[in-house]
Amino acid sequence: MSENQDKKSASKKKKAVKQIGDFELKRKLGKGGMGEVFLARQTSLDRLVALKTLSRDLSSKEDFVARFGREARSMAKLDHPNVVKVYAVDSFKGVHYAAIEYVDGKSVQDWLDKLEQFPIGDAVHIAMVAAEALKHAHDLNMVHRDIKPDNILLTSKGVIKVADFGLAKVLDEDLSMTASGTGLGTPLYMAPEQARSAKTVDQRSDIYALGATLYHMLTGKLPFSGETAVELIISKEKDSYEPARKLRSEVPERLDLVIDKMMAKDPKHRYSDCGQIVRDLASVGIHTEALSFVEGAQPAGVGRSVSPGSAAMGSTMGAMGSTMATGRQNYDVDSRRDARAGQTQQTSRTWYVQFENADGKTVVEKLSSGRVIKMLNAGMLTAKARAKTSSSGSYMPLSQFPEFTEAVERSLTRHTTQVRKEDMKSLYQQVEKDEKKRLQWRWVRNKFRSMVGAAGLVVWIAAILGVLGLGYLLFKESFVGLGEKVKEMMN
Repeated sequence: MSENQDKKSASKKKKAVKQIGDFELKRKLGKGGMGEVFLARQTSLDRLVALKTLSRDLSSKEDFVARFGREARSMAKLDHPNVVKVYAVDSFKGVHYAAIEYVDGKSVQDWLDKLEQFPIGDAVHIAMVAAEALKHAHDLNMVHRDIKPDNILLTSKGVIKVADFGLAKVLDEDLSMTASGTGLGTPLYMAPEQARSAKTVDQRSDIYALGATLYHMLTGKLPFSGETAVELIISKEKDSYEPARKLRSEVPERLDLVIDKMMAKDPKHRYSDCGQIVRDLASVGIHTEALSFVEGAQPAGVGRSVSPGSAAMGSTMGAMGSTMATGRQNYDVDSRRDARAGQTQQTSRTWYVQFENADGKTVVEKLSSGRVIKMLNAGMLTAKARAKTSSSGSYMPLSQFPEFTEAVERSLTRHTTQVRKEDMKSLYQQVEKDEKKRLQWRWVRNKFRSMVGAAGLVVWIAAILGVLGLGYLLFKESFVGLGEKVKEMMN
């Protein structure tokens, strides 16, 4: 490079933008589909911010700029300790920007790249905090639509911050989908219905994406995969993935069921509110108060708003085993029934259950309360099953334990109904059998009658012929005698 070129390069650097309005640029943090992100200092308030600037192409689109401003102002209404705040939205000499809270730390994705998977208690902790942040936004009718590990940030003190509320939504409205999924969120985590139509999603789509993120944090793997976005979407439509518990055996059964419900293919079968997720995760009782892998992490007080009583009373865990016909369906009905039992603190107990398996053998398995109810609802356990709460002691019928009373009653009702159906079926089978016999005997009887009738006819014909023959012989004999007498008289 010549001396003149060196001077020109130095001159350009001096002319590089160092100030945008009230914000002094420090360094570039990154670049994305919208534009560039800088670490900046807001001079009037002397605080660090992340300054997101729009690219020249997007800045030239008046409709997009207007939507960007509206969305940023909506984001500014979010006031939650676990949501990244928006401080300002404005423009300076043709540069449109949004100033947001600067998070000094790493994203969940950065930590996953380092650790591969999180301690179970930490993963649940992050999911609960993120769910509380999402609930705050959902209550204000705001949907994130791009929940993923990259958009959940952890400060240097271990505080969880959900980022990019709303700005992703603006992109959805303006940009078309590419092979990487731009405009629809991240295909790796997004709900199936979001892939079909980005304009029809609601808060349950965020719940699905949070479930997929929790799955990733626990297992170190994605629930669905594919070489292309299309293959990935097809895989999700099939709704078949390995349970987290199968990939990591120490994942509690109840936690696995929560993930199943969060990621149900049909939105109607998912949680309808993030508050329900917080309650059910809290009721599992394994979340940490502070992140163990972040040095000096501060306790978050996660789930403190959920008392032990309300956690179980509001829990939908018992319902998750009502039926698994499509994998994961019809949880809410049974959950309300189980909640009415009011056995708040007992729902998290572990049981030694003695029952007869499908092969007719008596076995003993160690099961959670939710799993026992699930097996009762699915018909895998009957009222004959017995249980105890420790390896010692005596087994007692399941009906003796309050948390299982209603499930056992439902099982007995189903059994009684089935027995009645079987009895009626047997009755109909017996009637059908008797009818077949009656028809068979009638056929034999008719045949016999036909044969007897034919034989009688033969006898009658033979008798008539006999009479006719006898009459002919008598007539012939009389005619011959009469002829001889006439001859004698003539002689």
